[in-house]
Amino acid sequence: MSLDSPTETKQPIGLAVFLIIVGIIGWLAAFALTLDKFTLLEHPSAQLTCNINPLIGCGKNLASWQGSVLGFPNPIIGIACWAAPIAVGVGILAGARFRRWFWMLFNLGVLGAIVLVIFLIVTSLYSLYVLCPYCMITWTVTIPLFWTVTFYNLKEGNIPTNDRVRAFFAAAYSWIPLITFICYVIVAVFAQIQVQWIPNAFR
Repeated sequence: MSLDSPTETKQPIGLAVFLIIVGIIGWLAAFALTLDKFTLLEHPSAQLTCNINPLIGCGKNLASWQGSVLGFPNPIIGIACWAAPIAVGVGILAGARFRRWFWMLFNLGVLGAIVLVIFLIVTSLYSLYVLCPYCMITWTVTIPLFWTVTFYNLKEGNIPTNDRVRAFFAAAYSWIPLITFICYVIVAVFAQIQVQWIPNAFR
């Protein structure tokens, strides 16, 4: 089998639907943040609807340097990049069979997304001391996206490995909801330790 040939024997419809759903959710969150950024640029003292209390809000994130890690607002990255899982999902539903190199590049992009999310989580908790609602939506969908795409590529052999590893990740694929939940709990625990979100989120 060519290294560039697709390895899946049937279309992963469940994966396609998942990619479209998380892509739409992530894109809408990025779009909302972009609109808020435009509002701040036009009216710096504007009260954004996402600013609920001193702990829950997006204004502080958008105004920080961490909110523009590449020199322009992070939500623009989201608007551009969240289109990718939507396109891949739609392509699969349309019958497309992507080659191994494509899946590896897609996985690399998803890896970049989770690295950025981890950076933003740490920044929010340990530097800005604020939880951005739309950012948290992005975290919520990026975490399962990373695990799902990575486990899928490992079990299908799109990431080159041996049969034993493929079999392990084929079995572990059903663990993704549990792994995702554990990740959510870890973030929630760190948030509670650092910013006491349980009592402060509702003030």
